[in-house]
Amino acid sequence: MTTSLYERLGGTEGITQIANDVVDNHLTNPAIATRFAAANIQALKNAAATFFITGTGGPEVYKGKDMLSAHKGMNIAANEFMAVLDDALSALQKNNIGQREQEEVLFVLYSMRPAIVQV
Repeated sequence: MTTSLYERLGGTEGITQIANDVVDNHLTNPAIATRFAAANIQALKNAAATFFITGTGGPEVYKGKDMLSAHKGMNIAANEFMAVLDDALSALQKNNIGQREQEEVLFVLYSMRPAIVQV
C-alpha cells in the first residue's frame, strides 16, 4: 500500500507547519505581500493548512470556498501566482520535504492555475 502525500508531508502537524511557513513567506514576498495587508493571518493560516490537509489525502477538514470562488474578481496576475509557488517551494524546503513530495505539491498547486489567475 502506498503512503499518502498527507502522511509523507508529516500529517496534520507537518502540513500545518508548512502552511504557516507558506503564509509567512507570502507576507514578506514583495510580489504579493500587499494582497495580504488586511488579511486575518490566523484565519488564512488555518484555511491554508486545512486545504492542504484535505487536498493531500488527510481528513476532510477544509470548509472554505473552492479555488475559483475564493479568487474570482481578484485579478491575480501570472507573476503573482508564480510567487505563491515559489513561497510554497521555499516552505517545503525549509521543512526538509523530499524532492518527490515537493514536485507532487507543486504539480497540484500548478494544476489550480486556471481557477486562480485572471479570474
